[in-house]
Amino acid sequence: MSAAKSIAATGSLRIVGGEWRRRVLRFPDAEGLRPTPDRVRETLFNWLGQDLTGLACLDLFAGSGALGLEAASRGAEKVVLVERNAKVADALGSNIRLLTATSRVELVRQDALKFASSTPLTFDVVFLDPPYRQGWIDKLCPLLPRLLKADAVIYAEAEVPLTGCGDWQTVRRGQAGQVYFHLMRRGTPQDAGPSSSDLPGHL
Repeated sequence: MSAAKSIAATGSLRIVGGEWRRRVLRFPDAEGLRPTPDRVRETLFNWLGQDLTGLACLDLFAGSGALGLEAASRGAEKVVLVERNAKVADALGSNIRLLTATSRVELVRQDALKFASSTPLTFDVVFLDPPYRQGWIDKLCPLLPRLLKADAVIYAEAEVPLTGCGDWQTVRRGQAGQVYFHLMRRGTPQDAGPSSSDLPGHL
């Protein structure tokens, strides 16, 4: 078993870049909880740029915190993690304290739809990695514009390729196993053809 698979099997994830690079964080077993793999996160932050200084990020289905904590490690000024599972949220809270990140990372124990429909906050980057085959992205797309700044980007993982989410169109796409991952921007889609999970690129 590879090192990456071994870490995943023990209920842990590794931060792959930034201030907390190589820190390993633990999370509990929970149905549907699947941290975004290291290689996909590396690709995502190549797309976003390695330095997120000054940006506000929302991890709407935080789970293990892999995406939101990775963003905080890379300098995001504010990261909000939304998680409704009490056991998973407890672990997230412990990891935020372990990283001494309470000034930059906020944990919200709430359903994603309730948060998206009620928060007054807006964000530069929104991460969407919801449970599959439950229609979450379709439910959220009408609500996301109120959360997004005009030049914001959306990162989404899904079991099928996505062309976009409302006015935000897929501009980068990759595939890791049976999972498709997408970067969306407001406006006209660029080349978003299927590709491997190690796509280079910087938007």
